[in-house]
Amino acid sequence: MNRQEFLGRLDSGLAGLPQEDIAERLAFYNEMINDRMEDGLTEEEAVAAIGPVEEIVSQIIAETPLPKLVRERIRPKRQLQVWEIVLLILGAPLWIPLLIAFFAVVLSLYIIIWAVIFSLWVVFAAIAVSSLACLGTSVWLIFRGGLIPASGAFGACLVLAGLAVFLFFACTALTKGAAILTKKIALGVKSLFIRKEKLS
Repeated sequence: MNRQEFLGRLDSGLAGLPQEDIAERLAFYNEMINDRMEDGLTEEEAVAAIGPVEEIVSQIIAETPLPKLVRERIRPKRQLQVWEIVLLILGAPLWIPLLIAFFAVVLSLYIIIWAVIFSLWVVFAAIAVSSLACLGTSVWLIFRGGLIPASGAFGACLVLAGLAVFLFFACTALTKGAAILTKKIALGVKSLFIRKEKLS
């Protein structure tokens, strides 16, 4: 792929971002290609060394704040007609509550996911503390001369410690998974604005 093809694909991939941002990114990658060519690479090698256009577009979209994309998307490309303004105002009692309800549902789902994960971490902490309490109880019972009750308390300590280890790994995996899911959802929402912009 040569410079022109690379910059063209990058330009179309970033449609939906503000024009000044696109121009800044294109200038940055054009300069990067120039720098690599000055180091002795051919144009095709310089472009290949930068990486795939799709990955670059995904990274740029991930770094762009969602409000900036929304602002660019809802900014009118032309002057609104009087009837369009009247229709927006008259429809506001319908579309504003629907929009608020949509965002409330999305936010609620997000909060529920993280609340469940937080609850699991609390359960892990409670089991870990219970394991330590059983260990302390077993030591105390040994000094009191109750070997059989001490053995029972120590057995409970081992069971709880094993459960705590299992829960620790489960909670860690769930937390990482939720963080990755959150990032993918945010990228998906941003990409949705980009795609809509390309189609319009």
